[in-house]
This record gives sequence, structure tokens and C-alpha cells, in this order.
Amino acid sequence: MEQFVIKPWDTRDGSQPTPVDWDMQVPPEVDAVAELVMKEYDMSVTGRTLITSKPDKGGAIWRIETNKGTRSLKLLHRTPERSLYSVGLQAYVVKQGARVPALIPAKDGQLFVEKGGKLWIVTDWIPLEPATKVDLAGAQELCFGLGEFHRHTKGYVPPEGAKNSSRLYRWPNYYQKIAKKIGWMREMAKAYRETIASGSILSVVDKYERQAWEALERLKASAYSKMVQMGEPHWGLVHQDYGWSNGQNGPGGLWVIDLDGVAYDLPFRDLRKLITSTMDDMGVWDVAWMRGMIEAYHRANPLDRESFEVLLIDMAVPNEFYKHLKEMFYDPVTFLNTEAEAILQRVVSTDQTKDQALAELAKDISHYQPGDYTQAAVPAVPLRKVPASAGNQALGQTAPQEPAATGGSRAVQEEAGNVIRLPARELNRVAAPAKKPPVKEAQPVAAGESGKRDQERLPNVILFQSPAQPPRERVTPAKRQSESIKPRVAPVKKASSKPAKKKAASTGSAKTASKPGKTTVWSKRTATKKASAKLPAGKGLQKTGKTNNKAKTETKVAKRSISPRDTQHTAARHPYKKAAAPSRKWTGNQAKKPRAVKAQKTGRSMR
Repeated sequence: MEQFVIKPWDTRDGSQPTPVDWDMQVPPEVDAVAELVMKEYDMSVTGRTLITSKPDKGGAIWRIETNKGTRSLKLLHRTPERSLYSVGLQAYVVKQGARVPALIPAKDGQLFVEKGGKLWIVTDWIPLEPATKVDLAGAQELCFGLGEFHRHTKGYVPPEGAKNSSRLYRWPNYYQKIAKKIGWMREMAKAYRETIASGSILSVVDKYERQAWEALERLKASAYSKMVQMGEPHWGLVHQDYGWSNGQNGPGGLWVIDLDGVAYDLPFRDLRKLITSTMDDMGVWDVAWMRGMIEAYHRANPLDRESFEVLLIDMAVPNEFYKHLKEMFYDPVTFLNTEAEAILQRVVSTDQTKDQALAELAKDISHYQPGDYTQAAVPAVPLRKVPASAGNQALGQTAPQEPAATGGSRAVQEEAGNVIRLPARELNRVAAPAKKPPVKEAQPVAAGESGKRDQERLPNVILFQSPAQPPRERVTPAKRQSESIKPRVAPVKKASSKPAKKKAASTGSAKTASKPGKTTVWSKRTATKKASAKLPAGKGLQKTGKTNNKAKTETKVAKRSISPRDTQHTAARHPYKKAAAPSRKWTGNQAKKPRAVKAQKTGRSMR
């Protein structure tokens, strides 16, 4: 059973309908692993009920009855390293006072059990009920609880061995992706003009594409770049799937559950998603609801003026249009002929009140105090060594660790190579070690023109030369050119005074002994019989000068002794050939054509 690796058990193809109980079943093998996991805890289980599952991802939740009360058993569907990131966060926020189910330790003291290639967790079963959707008061409860959760996540540093997850620096790329894919929708509608929704999409796609590009320019002109310089622990984490199902009322207030998808980000991204999805459900952009939801969040986790501005920009992005219409990329003909027209008309009708509502809401910016981003101090994440298995003792260290005194928030120090890698955006705000003398400070490795082009393509990584290694000499283009025109003189080799030993005939090669004190010179222009015998499939090196008859005879014998197998093996060692440079430069852009048709996305999120 230990060799069994849990994988998604949804084996349907795109043509098969979704079963009624699609999220209420797990394979027998997963059930068997669940039984083994429960034995790792100090409890007696008298009953177990499957609450929900994720067949397309490989996750599940059970309600279990034990001698210590009702508990929850959860199978985390992500990789162990990624799941450890969320497990550490869940333990951290509980200590900060957040209303989040506390993890129950296993018999070995760890807050999880690793079996079947996944992490399993056990918590107490918290009686919860969703907040009401019918009035603004329910939405405000949800937003206030979200603000409390975000405030408690500040300062979190993942445990050793966890895979970091961050979206803090990806906002411009996300906006650009939306704008480009909306442009692809235009091409899809042109390619399938015979479909029902093609004409309607072409009539509005230009407006939505323009909104996306305008939002990107507004983001670049905002304080976003200064805000992200504060680093990941400063802002905390977002839930990424927050809503009426994952934020519910319970003992003492609103509880936040299902934290397995958390990531570093500007926290009000969760608030934006909640507001825009609520407006989409209501069918109108209601200023009173938007203002009330933001004010409730602000009471729990205060916003500054810069955050409020970026929040407005994020709401101006055509998020709902992109979210609903991107389904055309998976099955264009079916989607454009069935669902697209009705969805598009509803989105367009709702967005008729969007611009006016955002303009009215923007008047509230004076109610928020300016933030201080003049001194961006980024605490460092300690060295993380990802072990071979996530179930060892290293992965059990879920307690938060103290950040280092210097370095970037995502710095990684490699002890073996003594190299420091830092994101380029954090380069200017990394302080030098205070205890080291100035002469031992890390010096940046100089890069030539080609190095500059490489940094433009990959701006997120910069290599630093460690003081333990000698600094590299800067090679200027002029020096490189002067060295290239210098005649290259091959080193003069002296033959050994000892007579050369002959290999056995079975090896298929023979060596010629040089006379004592005889100087040999090697040339690249032609190949000798001796080199041809050793490398029959490629060009060898010619030995010029005098050779005696005995050496010629031995060379001929060695040439005849080479078998076809030896010839093929030798040629395989020299597969390199000169090739012409590509006629078109690589730009790093994605393909402009729409992606190929993917499998239809189905299912719903797990509670």
C-alpha cells in the first residue's frame, strides 16, 4: 500500500456526461489509504462519511466520528511540498488568533501524515453555516472575516522544505495575459463566423480589449511597484478561492476554511474577486453594496489610499467577461453555438452600470490615508532545502521561522556553489552584511552585451559572484576582437623518453612510439592515417614531420583491425556539427494563435 500513489481518478473524456454523484466517490485504493492514515492518530474511529471529493484533482474530505469527538479528515490534492506551504500557514494563523480549524498532531507529533504521495490533515469538525446572500449585512460579515484572516497572515514565512507560492509580482503579466487572450477571442470569432455567438462577440470584443490595456497602463502609473517592494511577508497571503462556501459563520464569528490554495499577494485581490462576482450574480454594479463591502473589510484590515486605488484598477479589468468567455478555447464550436450567446448578453447587460459605479466609488479615495512606502524593508526567507521525501522530520517544522537580517524576501543561498540568486526587482533594496568587512562584499558578475540581452529576457534572476571565488575579468568587445585576431599557436609537446606501450590487438588501435627528444606539432588542416584509424567517421588531427616505416606499418594494421561496431561507437562521441544561425530572432512571445482544444473543464470546488 505504501507504493500506491494517489492520482486524479476522473477518467472520463470530454464526450462523457458528468455523473450525478461525480464528487461523492473515491476509488477503493484511496479508501484503504484513508484507513491507514487514521491509524496514525491517537483516536478510535467509529464512523466515516465522505463529504465531498475532487475526482479531477485527487482530493477528498471525510467526516469521522471518534472517541474524541467529530473530526474532519482531508486529503490534500497538491504535491507534498506545496501542501506543506498551506499547512504551515494554517498552523501560523491559528497561533495569531484567526478563526481557522486547528490541525491535530499525529502520534509522531507532526501536523500531517504523508501517505500515497499526498499529505493528509485532521482537524476538529466546526459546525458552520453560510452567511446570508440576500442582504448587504451578510456580504459585510463575509468581508469583515476576510479582512481578519488577511491581517493574521502578515509576517508568515513558510517552513523549511515548503514550495513557495506567490502572485505578488505577477499583476502586470496577468493584465497583459487577459488583454492578449481577449484579442484571441476576436480571432476565434472570425474563424467560426458560422456559430451563433460569433457576431455578438465581434461587436463588443474591441471595447473589452481596450479596457484591459487601459487597466495595465493605469497599474504601471500607480503605486503598485512601490507596494510590492515591501515584500511578501509584509502583505501576507490571499485565499484565492474565498466566497460564501469557504467563509462561514461559526462559534465566535466568521471562520475561514479550505486553505490549501493560499499564496502571497496583495490581500485585497480576494476582496476584488468577491465584489466583482457578487455584482455579476446581482446583474448590476451597485455602489451601495460595493462601498459597504469595502468599508467592512477596511474595519478588519485597514486599506491605505494606494491600496484603494489599485483595488479600483483591478475592478476595472474586464474580469467577468474573460472568466466566462474563455471557455471558447476548450471547445469553440460547441460553446459558441450553445452557451456563449446567453452568457455574453448577461455580462454586457451587467457592465452597462460598471463604469458609472466605479466613477462614483472613486470619490471615496479621500477617506483613506496615504501609505508609507519610502523605506521598503524586505525580510529574507531562510534557506530552504527541499528534501527527497516530504514525510521526513524536516517537513514537520511547521512553526514560523525568524527571517534573516539581510537579503531579499525570496533569496536562496546555495552553500555548495556559494552563489546568491536574487530577483532583479529586489536587487536595489538588498543590504550588504553588516559584520563583513567591505573588501569581502559580494561583487556583481560583469556581463557583456550578450549578458545584457539575457537579463532582458529573464529579468527575475541575477547571479552574484561570491567573495570565496576570484572575480571574473571583464572582457570588453574591443579586447575580445583583439584576442580573436591573434594567431593561435598550438602548444609544443615533447615526446616521452619512455617507449610507448602497445595496446592489445583486440582494442582496435595502435600507438606509435616517438623518438626521445623529438618534437611533434599537431595541425588541424588534414588528417593522418593514424587519426583516421581512431576516428574513421570524423576528421582527426594530422601529425606532421618524419615518420618511420615501422610506424606506417603499425598504423595500417590498426586501421584494418577496427570493427564496424567500434567505428559507430567512436563516431557517436562527436555528434556536434556546425549549423547556420536561425533566420528569425527569438522574441520570447507566446504564439499568437489560439491554443489547441483542451478537455472540457467540469466540476466544482470542494468545500
